[in-house]
Amino acid sequence: MSELPEWMYAPREEGWFADDLDHLPQAPRHTELIDGALVFMMSPQRSWHSQVVSRLTAALEESVPDGTIAEREMTIKLDPRNRPEPDVVVATAAYDPDRTWYVPADVVLVAEVVSPESAHRDRTVKVRKYAEAGIPHYWIVEEEDGLPVVHVYELDGPTSAYVAAGIFRGKLERPVPFPVAIDLGGLVPKWRRAGD
Repeated sequence: MSELPEWMYAPREEGWFADDLDHLPQAPRHTELIDGALVFMMSPQRSWHSQVVSRLTAALEESVPDGTIAEREMTIKLDPRNRPEPDVVVATAAYDPDRTWYVPADVVLVAEVVSPESAHRDRTVKVRKYAEAGIPHYWIVEEEDGLPVVHVYELDGPTSAYVAAGIFRGKLERPVPFPVAIDLGGLVPKWRRAGD
């Protein structure tokens, strides 16, 4: 077994902290911090995932109110030991070209597009962590017959847990966190849609 590169060793006994991600230029591009452990996205990205993330980000950017931004693949510093990188973030923070992360108080919506590599984290770990951080809206985008299906969750204040607000196929229409209507079939190229 080969020795790990020096940069992969935690800089302290307590392990990794959220701010450490900004000082790891050798780490793979989509490195997350979950419970103080580095999580690397090492499997190749599928075209379906890439298309859905790009088109969902663009659709949300068209819908967001003034003072709100939709971005793809930006980390959220949930606490000192957790800095996940959702596929899409909608935030109210002012645009900063040097930004590398958001704080939960600025995030109104997180969307995760499920891939085989991220399925467990997206469906269980991140659901709990985003809710505990107080992020009001969470969408999980699954693939069904080549098309996106969106599972929508809203934060229940008294329990600090997400409750299901609907499963959307074909079209996603919601009044919160801002009015949005998205043709889900349009999130994948026409030649990839089931039945075409």
